[in-house]
Amino acid sequence: MSTHASYKGPADCPAVIPVFPLSGALLLPRGQMPLNIFEPRYVAMIDDAMRTDRIIGMIQPDPEGSGAASPKLYRVGCAGRITQYAETGDGRYLVSLTGISRFRIESELASTSLYRRCHVSYDTFAVDFAPRAGEEHVDRDGVLKALRDFVESNDLKVDWAGIDEAPDEALVNALCMMSPFGVREKQAMLEAPDLKTRAEILIAVTQMEMVRGSGPESTMQ
Repeated sequence: MSTHASYKGPADCPAVIPVFPLSGALLLPRGQMPLNIFEPRYVAMIDDAMRTDRIIGMIQPDPEGSGAASPKLYRVGCAGRITQYAETGDGRYLVSLTGISRFRIESELASTSLYRRCHVSYDTFAVDFAPRAGEEHVDRDGVLKALRDFVESNDLKVDWAGIDEAPDEALVNALCMMSPFGVREKQAMLEAPDLKTRAEILIAVTQMEMVRGSGPESTMQ
């Protein structure tokens, strides 16, 4: 399925989208995010998205917000298109989102649906529609050094061959998306104004985590 053919700029994207609040979930443009959907409200969201433009917005709840049923949301998320879809025998959906562009919530719509819908703007993030924009400014060596140090400190497994072959944008965004860091760190990576800054945040957060000596046990592959 082509994800970006119809989305060449902010004006091509839907102004009203369903949003999926999920702590620690970071989707970035052209990144791939697998989701296991089982809650009835999000099953309904996927059903509706599949009948229309297949777009949903991934966004994190703000830790300073309150209310488990309808938590306060960060203002910036990332819209993705469902590019893989499968049903299971027990009522779940296995889907994959491909990131299109970040968005800023303008307002949340009153809705009778089970899930939340927002009016959003993509205008601030026009750079997201230009693949590999800003790669020439990325400190790739710094990113790789931070990754190697983190891997050695936490005894992780990494697909080094895939990393060596990845373009800078794909490398930085994939590492940010799969990183085991917290909600605020993930949000800072999301809201970075350019790829260079996102890489710098990734390096800084990784170094701080190693200084703390409390890197989470996980596998980055």
